[in-house]
Amino acid sequence: MPSTRLLRSVALQACLLLIYICLLQAIELQLHEQQLQQQLLDEQLRLHQQQQLLKQQREQQLQQRRYSSTTSTRKPYIIPQGLSLPQRGVYPEKCLREVPAVFFQYDKELKIVGNSSTNPYFNVIEVCCKGWRRYEYDWSRCVPDCGERCRENGFCLPGGRCQCFSDFVLNYRNECVPTCPLGCPHGQCYLNGTCRCERGYELDGSKRFCQPQCNTTCGHNEICLEPGKCVCAEGYARGLRESNALGCQPMCIPDCGYGHCVAPNQCECFPGYHKRMNRSSCEINCYMRCENGFCANQTTCVCQNGYRYDHNTTSCLPDCGDDCRNGVCVSPGNCRCFNGYVRNRERCDAVCDRGCGFYGRCIAPNVCGCAIVAGPEESYQRCENGYCNAEGHCRCLEGKTRFIDKCMSPDTVTTYASINPLRVNASLMHEFQLLLGRHFILGSPDMLETNRWWD
Repeated sequence: MPSTRLLRSVALQACLLLIYICLLQAIELQLHEQQLQQQLLDEQLRLHQQQQLLKQQREQQLQQRRYSSTTSTRKPYIIPQGLSLPQRGVYPEKCLREVPAVFFQYDKELKIVGNSSTNPYFNVIEVCCKGWRRYEYDWSRCVPDCGERCRENGFCLPGGRCQCFSDFVLNYRNECVPTCPLGCPHGQCYLNGTCRCERGYELDGSKRFCQPQCNTTCGHNEICLEPGKCVCAEGYARGLRESNALGCQPMCIPDCGYGHCVAPNQCECFPGYHKRMNRSSCEINCYMRCENGFCANQTTCVCQNGYRYDHNTTSCLPDCGDDCRNGVCVSPGNCRCFNGYVRNRERCDAVCDRGCGFYGRCIAPNVCGCAIVAGPEESYQRCENGYCNAEGHCRCLEGKTRFIDKCMSPDTVTTYASINPLRVNASLMHEFQLLLGRHFILGSPDMLETNRWWD
């Protein structure tokens, strides 16, 4: 009997030890599984952060590629995004538009006269109507315009609609994203073609893509952009700090003028004010065109920021400050230099192919300005196709002769003088004014100003 009790005690202790060892192994396996899950989550988080970083870099590269201006870095022209192709047999009608003729001026001394029958300061051109844009590879064709939507993985259709490629779907950000089995952004695809979303995301109503999940319901005119983050929907923005409590309000660009914004780019005018055809701002009746602005009263045009009023066109033209004397301001802060001029930071400087020597300064294309003391351009002796010596005088190269302010072949002087009498007279007046004009008064001061063709 004692031996039987001893065996039972040993067997019981062996069983307890075995259970204890199994519990230890189970706990160890559970801890190991938790470590693996944590490593997996960390790896997924790292991959997600890496994808976000790559996406930001790709968006930055796309933004940089969209800017294509060689004259300014302030507000360059933006190349439209999205894949829009001309449809076979579809030729949408084009619209006529009057644009300032100064935009077509490429030579400083050659003024452009517009072809408009109502105002010589305007040119009538053909443009793509609203909802369409020029095709990049054939400017005679118009293709649908989707704006910032449908950037990739889809086609832009008439009416601003985006049609995604096969196995792609339009998500909450108006982007064509892949669906399983190709992929599932912010989720994982299974073999049966379904998608399991990451933490903070959920399947949309069609169960084809993952959309962010916000703990609280987003406010009016808001969307859930990221997990737990609500932002204003497209076309809406929050006001200033004082009006932040109003939430997301519609934006109207340009400003509504005498009206208030009721929806994105939709203005409702105050009583007594109206909107012109193809305009969005509310204004009063006036005789001025006042494009890029609105009429505050019958004789006053209020321009938008970045524009200035032009009396010739009675409209608001882009403003580049005082740094665009040798070019045309084609958009606010964007100056396109005339032929023979190059961009030098904020201004356009003339280019003289042969240079002007140590004592000269290039004041116009291939025209040197000679003077002993530096000053404004009007105070320099002009020296076209020549160079300046130490005395501040114009000297011509061998085989050339100087005729007033221009170096040319001797056998072309007579022809040049007979073909360009007005320019010859203006050059003589300029030379006389520089040398002896300060001692004489020839006519009225206005006459001298009108004879200065170089201004």
